[in-house]
Amino acid sequence: MTQPADQSRMDRIVSLAKRRGFIFQSSEIYGGLNGFWDYGPLGVALKRNLKECWWQDMVAGHDELATLSGAPSPYEMTGLDCTIIMHPQVWKCSGHFDLFHDWMVDCHESKKRYRYDHLQGRWAGHRDKKVFVTTDVSGDDALPDLVGKAQKFFKLRAKQIDEIVWEGELVPLAGATPAEAIPRAEALGPDATEPGTLTEPREFNLMFETRIGALAGDPDDRAFLRPETAQGIFVNFKNVLDTSRVRVPFGIGQIGKSFRNEITPRNFTFRSREFEQMEIEFFCRPDDSRAWYQFWRDRRWRWYLDLGLTEGRLQLREHEAAELAHYSCGTADIEYAFPFLAEGEFGELEGIAHRGDFDLRSHMEGKLIRRDGELVLETGPDGKPRQRGSGRDLSYFDDISRERYVPHVIEPSAGADRAVLAFLCDAYSEDSVPDEKGNPRERTVLKLHPRLAPLKAAILPLVKKDGMPEVAIDLYRSLKKRMPCMYDEKGSVGRRYARQDEAGTPWCLTIDGQTMTDNTVTLRDRDSLTQERVPIAECVDLLTERLQ
Repeated sequence: MTQPADQSRMDRIVSLAKRRGFIFQSSEIYGGLNGFWDYGPLGVALKRNLKECWWQDMVAGHDELATLSGAPSPYEMTGLDCTIIMHPQVWKCSGHFDLFHDWMVDCHESKKRYRYDHLQGRWAGHRDKKVFVTTDVSGDDALPDLVGKAQKFFKLRAKQIDEIVWEGELVPLAGATPAEAIPRAEALGPDATEPGTLTEPREFNLMFETRIGALAGDPDDRAFLRPETAQGIFVNFKNVLDTSRVRVPFGIGQIGKSFRNEITPRNFTFRSREFEQMEIEFFCRPDDSRAWYQFWRDRRWRWYLDLGLTEGRLQLREHEAAELAHYSCGTADIEYAFPFLAEGEFGELEGIAHRGDFDLRSHMEGKLIRRDGELVLETGPDGKPRQRGSGRDLSYFDDISRERYVPHVIEPSAGADRAVLAFLCDAYSEDSVPDEKGNPRERTVLKLHPRLAPLKAAILPLVKKDGMPEVAIDLYRSLKKRMPCMYDEKGSVGRRYARQDEAGTPWCLTIDGQTMTDNTVTLRDRDSLTQERVPIAECVDLLTERLQ
């Protein structure tokens, strides 16, 4: 069947996520809270499976005795779970306190606030009037939104839309360079009726601020919810070295919540204010860091493909020099073509950054800045460090080579919520299957990798009599000890198959009349729709093997 437009597809994915209990709007009964999402029964299982796959594949299941393909040498992995609130000086030395911001603009008329780099538009003219019409809508809906705003601004009827004269392509309000920025006086805000209502862009710090202590109120009591999990790893570098006997090269993995006060969260869970990260900080010799960067970049790319993301919808993009953070020696993004984006556009899933020795040096010496291509300590007018570091020695002594150095860091940083969204979008499929009478029936199915699927199997007695439920319950209880599964006896078997297809369940086991005579069941595969007879005694081991 013909696939509808991508935005329509995205709307159906969001509808399925709500209807089947994958994702809900937070605090929905009170109208919801923008940028915050709750995971329902199926969603929490999917997200937990994703995190467990990451932890098993990257940390717990790592073989430190082997040299993996593309790795310069064997390496060790360990883990941490750090606090969300840390000492405020952590964020001052890391640069987040001063530099972790986006640019925003306000509209005097609508009283709305927009992220400056999210506004785009086109020049539109009608008779003797001309204006730069802006939108904060992305993807394929951007151009139709501009047409509607221009029609309203010029006070035209629907039949007069063709009279609008458009100039140029869709371009950012900010321009490719500051010199190309559109004059604010000529820009029509996304929700304004007249041009010139947008303010000049200004910085907006993305860290959530909080206070510590019962009598908090003094500036010294101010703290922040962490905007990333990485800094907890860096400040514990010495603790891990001293307690776990790891040697460079080694990595520290962590999964945890982070918070960013996004100006305009949007696109479902893609840009949220509360989210979960899966990060590794990998410490290595400076001379080997380029090779390790290449290794982690390629390994993380393969991980998404191995779990079923379509290669044609995934891309690995190296950052241009102008995109690099001040500390970065190189960064690559793993990006996915989400349905809410325009054709040819990709959204970031994970970043793999070569951070050099920036982080460990920052927490030793103080806040660093790049000057003449080198990272140097930022000082105030008095020549003293602007933000003083811990003073602790975070260098590494190699007792074999007798060298002391500050390790370089490679950081694969993945978003768990974005990954869940990508796997949902990629798995969502619509096709036609025969019903019980052989007539074609439209089917919605989530073709999730079995490791990710919230439920691995469903056990279905064909009817609620003739001893079939008793046999099905025994099989359910045996299988439940090995993997998440469910027992379902309500409705026709076709309807039950459909429910499991929408939930992404890879296998259904049906107990029918033949079961009562030869102790076999019908094993149905979600994707191929093939059915085979399998002895009941072999079901548990067979599905366990397939799940591996």
